[in-house]
Amino acid sequence: MKIIVTGSLGNISSLLASTLLTAGHTVTVISSKQERASDIEALGATAAIGDVEDRRFLAACFSGADAVYCMIPPNFFEADQVAYYERIAASYADAIAVAGVRRVVHLSSYGAHLAEGTGIIKGSYKAEQIFNALSGINLTHVRPSYFFYNLLGFIPMIKSAGFIGTVYGAEDRLPMVAPEDIAALIAAEVVQMDSTDKVRYVTSDERSCNEIASVLGQAIGRPDLTWRILPEEQVFQMLVDNGVDVGLANSLVELASATHSGILREDFDKQPVQVGKLRLEDFAKIFTSVYQHV
Repeated sequence: MKIIVTGSLGNISSLLASTLLTAGHTVTVISSKQERASDIEALGATAAIGDVEDRRFLAACFSGADAVYCMIPPNFFEADQVAYYERIAASYADAIAVAGVRRVVHLSSYGAHLAEGTGIIKGSYKAEQIFNALSGINLTHVRPSYFFYNLLGFIPMIKSAGFIGTVYGAEDRLPMVAPEDIAALIAAEVVQMDSTDKVRYVTSDERSCNEIASVLGQAIGRPDLTWRILPEEQVFQMLVDNGVDVGLANSLVELASATHSGILREDFDKQPVQVGKLRLEDFAKIFTSVYQHV
């Protein structure tokens, strides 16, 4: 099959491209950075360098493809994350329609079943609706849980304050997922031209925030590490004080609140979920390596 992979050589896309190439598929990887071209070609894929907001470029890349994997590249320089997600999803959708692609796998997020109350995840909801409006395609939304790598963002707080703190924490349970497990699911899905699964959930492990802090604390030599629940106002001010745009800070706090209340995972808890291989203890080794070099 001829498969298009978006997301350059990011944590998921690089693994996905390698898996598909190993299976004998023809893969084109789209990247916005010219310097990535040689690394993409070294994998055995074709590099397509351009802007995912350029619909003509995308349509040309998608032309003749059997399947396309669409992910929206993170861009926290965009203050209005929801509008950014809508813009990129619309660009993908237009190119899919023009190129006549029949199989599409979209990287969404758990919580994307909700239209409101989830902060930046509303962007994933909006993107899903844009893809859903396409006709004549076989579409699957992959909704991963909380990314393990998000935990790395707490390292500066651990080093300066000695604890983890945000709007969620303590005994709140957090389903976490590794790029390897997301990529494995997408690799299996994208080649299924007759798939009937419109939504696929994937996770790797689930623990309470206190358990997460304990495992990570033991790994980095801080066995007393705790994960505290902080007031929304305090977290908002911390974000703004660290240079985060006010609108984005509000959106991030809303997302954290949705995690704490449990609404983010309501549908996740009702549906079949593919559970991957990586466990928290495995990630703790990665966390420790990063912690020691920050």
